[in-house]
Amino acid sequence: MSAQAWRFAVLLLALGLLASSLGVIYGKQEARNRFNELQRLTRERDELDIEWGQLQLEQSTWATNGRVESVARDDLHMIIPQATDLRIVRP
Repeated sequence: MSAQAWRFAVLLLALGLLASSLGVIYGKQEARNRFNELQRLTRERDELDIEWGQLQLEQSTWATNGRVESVARDDLHMIIPQATDLRIVRP
């Protein structure tokens, strides 16, 4: 092989090495970015799970029969009807 062919082969290998190195660097950076995004989304999911549990607890507290009856009686001034006030409607 001539000296010019050797130089061309070395140059070609050097360019291949450079391209490969840049690909590895890009891949590692992309992996880091994806991992950071995963961690952020995991934290957000955990925070939303906590909030969801708190909202379920709050809903169960507000929806108890005693609470509904108390609001109906005190705030809406509703009363339980007497038996004589009831009407049964049949289709």
